[in-house]
Amino acid sequence: MDVFITSKADFDSSIQRMIQQNEIYGVKRKTPSFAFDRLVAAEELCLDYDITVLPPTKYLLPPTESLIKFKLAPEPSIRSSAEAQPCILIGIHPDDLHAIKLLDAVFTGSLTDVNYLARRRATTIVGVDCVNPWPYSFAASMGTAIPPRIFDLWLTDLGDEYLVEVGSARGEDLRKRYLKTRRAREVDLRQRNKVRQDWLKKYQLSLDMPPQEIPKVLDEAWHSPLWEELGQKCLACGSCTMVCPTCICFDVRDGIELNLKEGERYRRWDSCMFDGFAKVASGENFRPTGTARLRHRLYRKGKYMLERYGELGCVGCGRCVHACLVDIASPVAAYNRLAKEAR
Repeated sequence: MDVFITSKADFDSSIQRMIQQNEIYGVKRKTPSFAFDRLVAAEELCLDYDITVLPPTKYLLPPTESLIKFKLAPEPSIRSSAEAQPCILIGIHPDDLHAIKLLDAVFTGSLTDVNYLARRRATTIVGVDCVNPWPYSFAASMGTAIPPRIFDLWLTDLGDEYLVEVGSARGEDLRKRYLKTRRAREVDLRQRNKVRQDWLKKYQLSLDMPPQEIPKVLDEAWHSPLWEELGQKCLACGSCTMVCPTCICFDVRDGIELNLKEGERYRRWDSCMFDGFAKVASGENFRPTGTARLRHRLYRKGKYMLERYGELGCVGCGRCVHACLVDIASPVAAYNRLAKEAR
C-alpha cells in the first residue's frame, strides 16, 4: 500500500473541498462527548477525540430502517425502500473498523443482506489512529488498536502532519482529487511506529490473557457464580447493546397507515438484554432471567461470534462499560474474573 504525508493545514482545506462536493459524516464535539454527524464545515471535524457516544456502524446498520413499502389498494404492490446514498465517513478508530469487519462477515457472507451491502459499497472510510484512548477502552489488549486493512484512507497524527495510508483504489482517487501529499519516507514510517507504540501504552484497562483464550475460558465458565451475581443487578435496559459496535440484532415490524391501504415493513435495533428478546409465539422464554441474558451476551461476544464468523464479538471499545447504569456490563472485568476462577 502507498503511504504519503500531508500537512494538517492542507488537510483542513481539503476537507472543506470534500464537504462542498460530497456527503460527509465526521466526528464532532457534542459537549462533553463526541458523535458522528453530518459535516458542514471543516472546523467541525475533530480527529483527536477519545470515543463517540454511538459507533459509526449506525450508518451501515441504522437504528431504524425501512425495508419495503406496500399498497393493498387499488392494486396490491410491493417495492423496496432501501436507499444507499454515497457518503464518506471520516474519523473512524481502529476498534470501530474491526467492528465493521465483523459486520461485513455477518451481512455479506453466505447470507447477504442487500441493504447492508448497498450501504457498505456506497461508503468511503477514512480512519484515524486513536492517540487519546479513553479510560474505559481495552482495545490494545484485544488486538484491535491497529486497523484491519479494510479502509480506503488511514491517517496517523504526526504532530504538524498526517501520515496517509492508501487502502483502496477509491482511497487513491480521493487522495488525488483532494489531498496535497508527498511520498512518505522511511523516517516518517519510523515516526508512525513510535507514535503507535506510545499511545498503545496509554490504555488503562487490559485483559489478563490473550484474547484468543477467551473461548477456552468460557468453555469452563457456564456454571460460574459470576452470572448470578451480575444478573441479579441487571435492569434489562439494553444500554450496553445499544452502544455496542458489533451488536447486529434487529426486530422486523410492519406499520400500517390509518387508511389501511398502505404501509411499510421496517427493522429496528433490538437487544438480547431485553426481557422479551428470547420469547417465542407460544409464550416460552428461553432466557427469562437477567442471569441467562447477561451470560448469553458475554458468550456471544467472546465465543459464539468467533465460532460462526471468525471474529471476536468484542473489540474493546469500552462503550458498554461506560453506558451500564449498574456497572455490570464490562466484558474485560468478566473475562478476567472468569480466567482467575479457572486458575
